[in-house]
Amino acid sequence: MNVGIIGSGTMGSGIAQVAATSGCKVKLYDTNQAALDKAKSALEKILARLVEKGRIDTAEKSRIQNNISYIVKLKDLADSDLTIEAIIESLDIKKKVFSELETYVSDDCILASNTSSLSIASIAASLKKPERCIGIHFFNPAPLMQLVEVIPAIQTSKEVLENSIKIISDWKKVVAVAKDTPGFIVNRVARPFYGESLRIYEEGIADFATIDHSLKSLGGFRMGPFELMDFIGNDVNYTVTETVFTAFYFDPRYKPAFTQKRFAEAGYLGKKTGKGYYDYSEGISMPKPKEDKEIAELIFNRVLVMLINEAADALFLNIASAKDIDNAMTKGVNYPKGLLAWADEKGINWCVSKLDELYNEYHEDRYRCSPLLRKMNRENKTFF
Repeated sequence: MNVGIIGSGTMGSGIAQVAATSGCKVKLYDTNQAALDKAKSALEKILARLVEKGRIDTAEKSRIQNNISYIVKLKDLADSDLTIEAIIESLDIKKKVFSELETYVSDDCILASNTSSLSIASIAASLKKPERCIGIHFFNPAPLMQLVEVIPAIQTSKEVLENSIKIISDWKKVVAVAKDTPGFIVNRVARPFYGESLRIYEEGIADFATIDHSLKSLGGFRMGPFELMDFIGNDVNYTVTETVFTAFYFDPRYKPAFTQKRFAEAGYLGKKTGKGYYDYSEGISMPKPKEDKEIAELIFNRVLVMLINEAADALFLNIASAKDIDNAMTKGVNYPKGLLAWADEKGINWCVSKLDELYNEYHEDRYRCSPLLRKMNRENKTFF
């Protein structure tokens, strides 16, 4: 199978590695030769480390490398069976690239976007054959993260959806099919992990270190929300939050926090700038959390129930199946449990009661309980 990857950044290069490892002939395209050289050098280092660790042998390393060619002309993707675009998150730029690409490839070539938040329907509308367009969203780093969200637009043909699912499954990835709505599954359902934690901080309930510690120690999350935002980059995370908030017609559930906006404006972007919610300067030790079981429990319960509510609402609005929603969160962002399974474990009644407590305290639509949770509570049902 011939696969074209557009964009040789971290994500595009990672997808190229995945496809090449699975035996596909890959062409990695970029307008910048220096970027392609960098991608080729980075792959050499990655594969060399895998050889050192005994994960692959030198023959496999050579096979993967030989499966990837590096090109600077878009028309060289003409023989592709599948192309995946992984460039800047700009709808206008993506549309322009797809419109040109369509003039080179065959009528049967699938044109996919790796966008994490933009409308697949809008991208498809730029094509003469919009039914060939689909979203195929990998998570970073693509070779390591198991999940891939597959997002059909309303124009996408059933055949293209089925073929895309088969291809990604053959690449040994876990597929979660999502409706073409802002944030798809992961970037929508995960918003409260950051947003509610920021709200807790802004209310003065706890500091960054204490909030992070509470969610790691009680919830089993690998990273706390402030550690994770520093890792992702405050500018990137804030932009996603703002995009989702706007895309959902300013629904209060997705309202951005002034704290994060100010940190981004100050240039406190996290690890990449040496300072974010934490100071990463040499010789500076991380602050210690306050040991208070009652506060820790309050933080954990509040963030967890908001995550569960978001997952339940995604199911209520048919964004994805219950299985795909839980797979997306465990395999896409390494949550310790699927949120809907977690809801079953805590009890649907517990979820509804906690949300009602928050709503009664704040009287904000942010804390409205999903109709699905209420219905399940009345009928004494569980998700699984």
